[in-house]
Amino acid sequence: MMEHEKVIIVEGRSDKKKIESLIKEPVEIVCTNGTISLSRMDEFIEQFYDKDVYILVDADAAGEKLRRQLQREFPQAEHLYIDRAYREVATAPTQHLAAILLSAHIDVNADYLR
Repeated sequence: MMEHEKVIIVEGRSDKKKIESLIKEPVEIVCTNGTISLSRMDEFIEQFYDKDVYILVDADAAGEKLRRQLQREFPQAEHLYIDRAYREVATAPTQHLAAILLSAHIDVNADYLR
């Protein structure tokens, strides 16, 4: 199995699918499916302590709560924000998401930048 150096933490499966379709490099995308239990958080910390962690969650109350929780455990993580107008990662335009990922130095499929 290939080790991923970059990890993007998202909320749901639909977010993961959307992001996966945009990215050209090997990046591990992890779903939290909402809030994270302490045991799951400990697993994350162990799994990702030596990797570049990116947090991309919805621009709503649940997303902000999760972001704060992750920020405590991964102070070095890079936070990626979608425009509040789109609210959800899964429904944000692919072009918008591609630009956000690219700005974080994540290689995206150039077709999505048009």
